[in-house]
Formats: sequence, C-alpha cells, structure tokens
Amino acid sequence: MKIYAVGGAIRDTLMGLPINDIDYVVVGSSVEEMLAKGFRPVGKDFPVFLHPETQAEYALARTERKTGKGYKEFHFYADPAVTLEQDLERRDLTINAMAQEVDQNGRPFGPIIDPYNGQADLVAKIFRHISDAFAEDPLRLLRIARFAARFLQFTVANETLVALQAIVQSGELNALSAERIWQELARGLVAAKPMHLFQALLNTGAASAILPPTLTAKLTEEAFREELNAYFSLSGDGLEERCAIALMDLPASEIRAWAEGVRMPIEVRDFCEIFSSLRVLINQYRNTPYLAVDVLAWFNRADVWRKRDRAQTILNLAEKIGWNVSRLINAMRNAQSINTAEIIAGVPTEDRSNGERIGSAFESARLASIIEALEA
Repeated sequence: MKIYAVGGAIRDTLMGLPINDIDYVVVGSSVEEMLAKGFRPVGKDFPVFLHPETQAEYALARTERKTGKGYKEFHFYADPAVTLEQDLERRDLTINAMAQEVDQNGRPFGPIIDPYNGQADLVAKIFRHISDAFAEDPLRLLRIARFAARFLQFTVANETLVALQAIVQSGELNALSAERIWQELARGLVAAKPMHLFQALLNTGAASAILPPTLTAKLTEEAFREELNAYFSLSGDGLEERCAIALMDLPASEIRAWAEGVRMPIEVRDFCEIFSSLRVLINQYRNTPYLAVDVLAWFNRADVWRKRDRAQTILNLAEKIGWNVSRLINAMRNAQSINTAEIIAGVPTEDRSNGERIGSAFESARLASIIEALEA
C-alpha cells in the first residue's frame, strides 16, 4: 500500500498558504488491511478510516458513478486495483487533483504527482474542471463560487463555465440540501472577497436558484454591486456582519423566509433582520429628526436591554460603513442607563406585581430618556 496527501493541502502548499487539514488517500490497500493495521472505520458511503495515533482521516482510493440527482447519489467503488490517477480524476478541479506520497508518519516525500496539469493552472490562476463527470455534482458550483471569493485573481476556464451553466440548466441545484447550500455560502461570505462569490453565482445563472429574489435582482445593478463591495471592505470579516451587509436591502420578511429555506443559524438571521430594520429607520429619517417612538421601537426590536453587545455590534457596523448613527448610539446608551430600581419604586405598591404596569413604566422612562438624548 502507498499513502498520499491529496487535494487542497498540495494546492495550498504550492501557493504558500497555511495548511489547515490534510486529506490522505491510500492506494493498493483494502478494508481488511486497514483494520489489521489498527485504523478505525468511520465512513458510511465509502471506506474512510481514522489513523490509530493521529486520528487523521485516510480514505481508500476509489472511483464513483452517479446513480441519481444531487450530490449524494453516487456509487463508490474502492478496490486495491484503483490507481491514484483514477482517484484524482473524480475530483473537481485540476488544482485540487495533485498528490504527494507520505511516509507512515504523514511526512511528504518525492515529487508532486500532477496527472491533470494542476500546477500549470495554479500558475495561470485558472479554475479548470477535470472531466465531464464534473457536471454530475451540483455542489461543485457552490464550491467554485466559494473558491472565487478566496482566490481573488483566479478566473473560471471557459469550458468550466459552460459546465457550471449546464448544472444550473439541469435543475440539479434543487437537489442540494439546505444545509450544504448555507455551508458553502457562509464560507464564501467570510472569505477575502465575498463579492466574487456573488459574481460567480450571477455568471453561472445560479443566483436565482440560490439567493433571495430581491438580492438577485439588486446584484444585476452595477451601482449596488459597487456599494456592496465597498461595504464588505469596510466591515469586519465576521459571518453575521458580512451576511447582514449582503441582505441589508431586503425586508425582514424576505430575510426570514430565505433564512428558513437555507437553515441559516437563528443568531445570524436575527442579526440580519435587525440590521435591515435599522437601514429602514435611517432612511426614513434621513432628512428629518428622529421620532423617539420609532427609535424606541427599533431598540425593542433589537432588544438593546438584554442583548447589549449585539446591539452595539450592529450600530458599530453601521458606523463603520458610513451610516450616521451617532444620535442613535447616544439615545441607546441614555436609555440603557436609566435606574431600574427608581422606576419600580415609582410604581404604586399595589401595582408592583403587575407585569404590564411595570413594563409600561419602563417604556415611559425609556422613551423620556430617548427624547432627552435626541434633543441634546
């Protein structure tokens, strides 16, 4: 048996990037031999094993054949006769289809094995698929869109763009699970240039199948793309911030509907909805003084009383991208600083067990503090 490091680890090593994890392929072995050497099986769809000491994953070399729609409907064939070149051929891009032999301790040695000219495409900075089987896996479209956001100077080969467009036209994207769609989008959003993710989805025609309708329509406008790109460069690289910027022009109802469709984490969804409603508030009072009652309504929506850090992060994000929120920040801090003990003490003794009466007293005090801050 021979063991090879394959895929992203080889690519990133050649590009001088840090290696986060390594995929290993075992050629010329069998399930029985792997078990005899102490490897522990973990794969359900194909033979994958954990190294007895390092717990790294080792997969037997395999080929695959599509048996239905989606990215899961494949039949895998693992056998000692499967060659390294056959295993690499089933991968997506030439830059991910390189390998290097490693010893029993995982240390690489010998030349880079590159049967599909991945090194040449790395130099040319081209995403190029390996075989016609590429179009059989719809998940690869989202992976390339995510790669586009990470590897900024790369372009998609013309023949690969045609293959990606064929995936969209086949309707295969509809077979992807919501969780996998969100996983790839989330990774692209926190990459160096998330606008490249959206541009790739536009170029392939996948945007209308993957993104919210309003966002897809807005992305066709050059002015919006430029604004979005500028905002991404000003914001932090956190997922909540990046996602909120991408969805800032959507009504909360559309954000909620799309979030449920892609299984977006609740905390990310709420952050996006609150940021969107902040944009509405700012636009509403762009040329007139804020009404304190509307400011209080947004404070309550953002729950600035119990989730102070989140509210501050949202307002900080707005400030970073150039929105004028200084008066809102002052009003929030003023409202948060009211003395709760004094408010409760001001409620008649017989009403202090009445939650509605206490709540009303807090609302009145918060409103008064907001008015004071806005008029200062």
